[in-house]
Amino acid sequence: MKIAMQQFPARLFSRRAWRGLLFTMLALGLSIVAAAAVLEGRVVAVTDGDTVKVLDANKFEHVVRLSGIDAPEKRMPFGQRSKQNLSDLVYGRWVEVEGEKNDRYGRLVGKVLVKGRDANLAQIQAGMAWHYKEYQREQTVPDRRMYAEAESMASMAKRGLWTDHNPVPPWDWRKARRRKD
Repeated sequence: MKIAMQQFPARLFSRRAWRGLLFTMLALGLSIVAAAAVLEGRVVAVTDGDTVKVLDANKFEHVVRLSGIDAPEKRMPFGQRSKQNLSDLVYGRWVEVEGEKNDRYGRLVGKVLVKGRDANLAQIQAGMAWHYKEYQREQTVPDRRMYAEAESMASMAKRGLWTDHNPVPPWDWRKARRRKD
């Protein structure tokens, strides 16, 4: 047994190597935690009914696409009203954005909270956006249910875009525009 034990070094790594490994693991752990962190900042612009610009504490501007909803485009019926409604909810206010995904345009996709209130859900409740069911699998089950129920309630109550007898969803409107071009 003594012979077998002597064939292996007493320590696999020096203390310096262990410290380096520990430092690396700690740095990686912190970067993962930072990636999962909530973005906080002030809304400095509202682009349309589902996109805002948030200025963080380091004065870096983030373009944020509200997750789970799709609002009318600016040139669509209710497009300007949807933008104004979102502006009334979030412009100039301190918000938290929950989300880690970036869309194909580089925008952070997330849920925007103002003092704990879900602005995405508020847009649907006001009849200023649709629940974007194509991406509902990216939502939590409770959010998915709340957004679907809010859309149903807004539609039955004829709020916002639901006052139109045949509102065209933005994804259909965009598809039709692409065919024309």
